[in-house]
Amino acid sequence: MEIKKSEKADLERGKGTSILIGFVMALAVMFVALEWTEREVEDNSDLYMARETTITEEMVPITLPEKKTVPPPPAAVAKADIIKIVDDDADIEEDIMVSTEDQVEWVDLDEVDYIEVEPEPEEEEIFMVVEDAPEFPGGINALLEYLKKNIKYPAICRDNNIQGRVIVSFVVNKDGKIVDPEVVKGVNPSLDKEALRVISTMPNWKPGYQRGKPVRVKYSVPVNFRLN
Repeated sequence: MEIKKSEKADLERGKGTSILIGFVMALAVMFVALEWTEREVEDNSDLYMARETTITEEMVPITLPEKKTVPPPPAAVAKADIIKIVDDDADIEEDIMVSTEDQVEWVDLDEVDYIEVEPEPEEEEIFMVVEDAPEFPGGINALLEYLKKNIKYPAICRDNNIQGRVIVSFVVNKDGKIVDPEVVKGVNPSLDKEALRVISTMPNWKPGYQRGKPVRVKYSVPVNFRLN
């Protein structure tokens, strides 16, 4: 008995069609792949062009200012001496040189009056402390007696019971004369004035000595004003 194959079971029947479909699908896949690659290349080329354009715009060329060359100053033209040619028969004016010694008036030094200027005397040093102090004639007791006899108590101070001690300083010169009295410590204008008057009218003192020589010495004396 002969065995017959079923048309559904025949595998060779659709083999050609399957191969053709496979080729078509392979071509389609290749076409899509090529198309996608070209688009990426185009996109990247645009990006590169954009970058090149940006860099070109940002890089501005730097130009240096042109150096101005200053032309050198024109050379000074030396003036040539003009030489005049004069005939032998022409009159020539000669320059006469005048000596300044002929115009000087000499002065006889013997007829000039000389004025002698005396140098100002140097101010002598005033000592505060010396080896031998100046002294009132007769000593300290004689000074107190002199003040007691010569002081005239101002009436306004007596009436207002104003009293106190006035200290007067002065300078005893080399000759013992009293100069430059001043009130160091005052009590009342009237008492101060009377103390200055009494000190200024004192007789000459015995001068102070330093190393055996008389010197100027500053001295102070208290003048007491008291009401009994």
